[in-house]
Amino acid sequence: MRSKEQRLEWFRDARFGMFMHWGLYSLLGRGEWVLNREKIPAAEYEALADQWKPKRGWARECARLAKRAGMKYMVLTAKHAEGFLLWDSKMSPYNAAQRGPGRDLVAEYVDACRAEGLRIGFYYCFMDWHHPDGEICEHDEAARKRFLDYSRGCVRELMTNYGKIDIMWYDCPWPLMSPERIEADSFNRMVRRLQPHILINDRSLVPQDFATTEMNMDPKDGQAWEACMKTNAEWGYVDYGQPEDWLTSRKVLDMIRHATLHGGNLLLNIGPTPEGSMPEGAYKMLLPIGKWLAKNGEAVYGRRVRDQKRYLDWTMIGHWTRQGNTAYYWIDRWIGSETVIAGFLAKVKRASILASGKPVKFKQVGDRVTLYGMPAANPDKNVHITVIKLECATYPHQELGMGRA
Repeated sequence: MRSKEQRLEWFRDARFGMFMHWGLYSLLGRGEWVLNREKIPAAEYEALADQWKPKRGWARECARLAKRAGMKYMVLTAKHAEGFLLWDSKMSPYNAAQRGPGRDLVAEYVDACRAEGLRIGFYYCFMDWHHPDGEICEHDEAARKRFLDYSRGCVRELMTNYGKIDIMWYDCPWPLMSPERIEADSFNRMVRRLQPHILINDRSLVPQDFATTEMNMDPKDGQAWEACMKTNAEWGYVDYGQPEDWLTSRKVLDMIRHATLHGGNLLLNIGPTPEGSMPEGAYKMLLPIGKWLAKNGEAVYGRRVRDQKRYLDWTMIGHWTRQGNTAYYWIDRWIGSETVIAGFLAKVKRASILASGKPVKFKQVGDRVTLYGMPAANPDKNVHITVIKLECATYPHQELGMGRA
């Protein structure tokens, strides 16, 4: 088995991935918790399993958009808390192959990821509102053993039936809310035996390869980390939202920038329609990002080390990423042909506009760097974020102090 650092190499370089919440709940268009939040009767909800008829080619559409957006990997909800399995499973007939879809949706997803050159992740939610032992396992030991046998069998199928898998993304072990009760070590040993190269997140309640934050971008010191973020009202598809509910391309790029500066990844969620199409809002948000990353990806991709002692601070017009002795100044509020960077503690050797390679004139006096002779208007007409590449003689960082010159 490769070491943890070896397994993490591709992940640390990838920076940006697509999370996909897709299941029976997508037919109702009110998010992935609709069964629980509305207390829908079991028979009424289960009927959705026979009504669901995803279109052929859904997975390739999703993977193509991820690739065009500059994403490097995907994570699909193979099973969410509703309990419906998106693959052809021997553990339960409540699955996509034996009910309405009539085929293995996980297999289609895996094939599409491979066709587009994307790394493959499976999301598996322990919590299960459909399984008869899903709730009583908290207080009934026999039920706990049955439920874990079922869960173990499901995970084993996912790790066995689809070739090499890159990420095991656990979620929500409720109601067995301790590593001992959920038997996390047993699950992880099995997964690593079946998939020696795999990365596992920390949501089986024990630290593994990378830490996961949800709906926040707080860095995890000393760890590989990933922030999973919604793009609109819910994780699953909604048909009641407004266009303005979607994040803007600029906002997503700022999240990517923040994750990059602090050595983390962004896993950005999209909830496909019941048919499996990417919503219009996803295209409007993601395509400009992909176009921008195609020209400015150097400021994003590749492993970054978070240095809390030597940091790059925000300015009035932009923020930073860096790689080795190179700093990337993301200007998103263009103020004209000249601007000053203060407190910059590295000798600048060369400055240029990253997207075009065009040199930028500069002068440096002490810790103040003046960029001048730049275009009067922001050169980036796509999302209006221009990156100035500063190649330095030493590791770039700033000290701005408390405003004293």
